[in-house]
Amino acid sequence: MTASPRSLELLSVVATAADAKQATDMVALDVTGPTPYTDVFFLATGRNERNVQSIASEIEEKMIEAGVKPMRREGRAEGRWILLDFGYIVAHIFHEEDRLYYSLDRLWSDCPVIPVTIAEKAEPEADSV
Repeated sequence: MTASPRSLELLSVVATAADAKQATDMVALDVTGPTPYTDVFFLATGRNERNVQSIASEIEEKMIEAGVKPMRREGRAEGRWILLDFGYIVAHIFHEEDRLYYSLDRLWSDCPVIPVTIAEKAEPEADSV
């Protein structure tokens, strides 16, 4: 089984939001095989606690705009590892040190990687003269 089209659509929303707040090391994993409760794990890294919180806030805001509310959120106060569960997709936003320590990339390495695509930013229209 593979990630649903809706999951892939939402992955683009999550990745674009994370990119807007300078997230690094973005990885998406198709976890439909080993997990019955979600299709995609999205992993991203922030430089520090504030950046991790900012990335998570932006993801949550853009997902709500896309019509998907978080079912659960964990770790917001600490800003070290924030988990946002949207049903189709679970976003893990890590501080650099915690990303290395918990190494979810390695733990789930048998799952297929999904290419992460960032929606292009619309260019402002030039004023006509």
